[in-house]
Amino acid sequence: MLSIDFIKKNKQKVIEAIKNKNRQADIDKILSLDDQRGKLIFDIQNLRSQRNKIAKEKPTEKIINEGKKLKEQIKEKEELLKKIENELNELLSYVPNVPLDEVPVGKDSSGNIEIKKWGEPKKFDFSPKSHIDLGIYLDIFDVERGTKVSGFRGYFLKNEGAILHLAILFYVFQKLTKKGYIPLIAPSIVKGFTLFGSGQFPWGKDEVYKLNDEDAYLAGTAEVPVTAYFANEILKEEELPKKFVAFSPCFRREAGSYGKDTKGLYRLHEFWKVEQVIIAKNNIEEAKKLHEELQKNTEEILEDFEIPYRKMLMCTGDMGEPQIKKYDTEIWMPYRNNWGEIASNSIMGDFQTRRLKIKYRKKTGEIEYCYSLNDTAIPSPRILIAIIENFQQKDGSVKIPKVLQGLTGFEKITKK
Repeated sequence: MLSIDFIKKNKQKVIEAIKNKNRQADIDKILSLDDQRGKLIFDIQNLRSQRNKIAKEKPTEKIINEGKKLKEQIKEKEELLKKIENELNELLSYVPNVPLDEVPVGKDSSGNIEIKKWGEPKKFDFSPKSHIDLGIYLDIFDVERGTKVSGFRGYFLKNEGAILHLAILFYVFQKLTKKGYIPLIAPSIVKGFTLFGSGQFPWGKDEVYKLNDEDAYLAGTAEVPVTAYFANEILKEEELPKKFVAFSPCFRREAGSYGKDTKGLYRLHEFWKVEQVIIAKNNIEEAKKLHEELQKNTEEILEDFEIPYRKMLMCTGDMGEPQIKKYDTEIWMPYRNNWGEIASNSIMGDFQTRRLKIKYRKKTGEIEYCYSLNDTAIPSPRILIAIIENFQQKDGSVKIPKVLQGLTGFEKITKK
């Protein structure tokens, strides 16, 4: 959430951000309500002062009646103030974050910029199969029965597919823990404030599964619970940055993706993910360095797996509401003959931490809001698509990346 003071000082910049992120928010109405709020606060303080003054006088009928009148006026103005503050906070919740100047302006994914590429898309001397055909042939997943028991986009991972899936997640979890990241198994059932805090609400409510409990939802990423880990707390400057590697099941309705990627393991309602989350000091230069560190971690993982990837700088129209800068990492998927997103790496500034009230005390005693960052380390089963398709052999078998063979216990998946 942007502070009202920031909006006042940077009105035109905020309006441009709203436009460039393809969102709608009424800044003039926000500023008008803030003016009304300020006037009401002043009036209430003045009325209270008057009431306190006459309370010290000798209680006559006139004084008593005047006191009652002032009490009613205070009550009316406080009710109006509450109504205006609720409306103001509602409108503020729809104002997106302001991108850094280095972020390209664009309406959609066509405005994204490729800034790095690693590895060459594999060229086969045979017609490569899709992960769907290979998965069925090798009996390592079952979409048909998954749909039967779970519904649309349901699936079973089985045999070597299930083992490979767990090996990938554990490899990544262990790798980042060795780098000093705090390992967490994060809850997937979360309260509404965590989704508002991360910026999922109000924009992405349609993508979130709501449970029957009054205040319970299923998180689509460990970013949601982990970013809220320090909600309503004041940290010490010397403790920062706090770096986490978190594992959790993830759940997404994919309400806005009707008709997209309806087959296979690319777009699912339920998957697993290892996520990187950092809570840092309110310092943009340090945040940029941490952003590159997160990106390096993701790229190292993909290089370990020998999967070609490219790094994309996302434009304003394709970066989401809370971010001030975002990279997407895309991997090569042979059957598609195209790239597919595997990770999103974002600097959020103090947008999330203002919503979650996460602050830190500087050595000077001054208190500021923290910065937050997050990046996907690896999602599965999506990564299985790239491994299965890139490492397929002419006979239909699939080789296992060398770094995973010790965890899987096998070097190749072959037909039974």
